[in-house]
Amino acid sequence: MWVITVFADQNVTMYEFETESEARECIRAMKGRKILSHVVYYNDKILEGAVS
Repeated sequence: MWVITVFADQNVTMYEFETESEARECIRAMKGRKILSHVVYYNDKILEGAVS
């Protein structure tokens, strides 16, 4: 999961995306200060491959 956090006009708004490319597309049009984060859960498939 990818999350964009936007700080604008004294507000904080968060948006969730399934893919990085989808998040990067949307972040270009957003105004204000932005943070793009990759959220990895312990039981995600990405980690299962790395641990095996």
